[in-house]
Amino acid sequence: MNLQALAEQPFELLLELERRARAAIAARDGAPATADDWVGICFRLGAERFVTSRAEVREVLPVPDQVTRVPGAKPWLRGIANLRGQLLTVVDLKSFLGAGGSGGERQARVLIVASRDVPTGLVVDEVLGFRRFAAGDHREDAPPGVIRCEHYLEGCYRRGVEAWPKFSLLKLIEDPQFLTAGEAGYA
Repeated sequence: MNLQALAEQPFELLLELERRARAAIAARDGAPATADDWVGICFRLGAERFVTSRAEVREVLPVPDQVTRVPGAKPWLRGIANLRGQLLTVVDLKSFLGAGGSGGERQARVLIVASRDVPTGLVVDEVLGFRRFAAGDHREDAPPGVIRCEHYLEGCYRRGVEAWPKFSLLKLIEDPQFLTAGEAGYA
């Protein structure tokens, strides 16, 4: 199909460009690309790897140099950071899940959750990039892990012997335990 012929039809032009991009990626990778593919962002907490929907992540950033501690906050709440003039709550995800602290490594990153209501950055040990899975790769059951986060998992994606638990950032930020960051009895 000639792209020039679609110049007056912007939506159809975008669809054709997307189709061509998927075909080019598939040709490069040697696998067919389909509209049913699911693309997620892979991240690491300790030795465990997870994927989350790219729609749930607004951006990925290095851990901010300036994080202001909040008096009376639970230890997993690192504090507040100024991100381009907007205040952002910075949470150590591994610490919140009871698995020790994150972010001491050079490759630590902050996943900015795509939420207008709860502006949150989650510190993870490393972001490993995008992962693409076919719809048939999804399983309802997630393998048991060392980090206790079953409440936030939505199954997993399996490819060969590898399992990638799907971590829902939106479930996390809706959890009342997550939303209660103040220490009990602090006045």
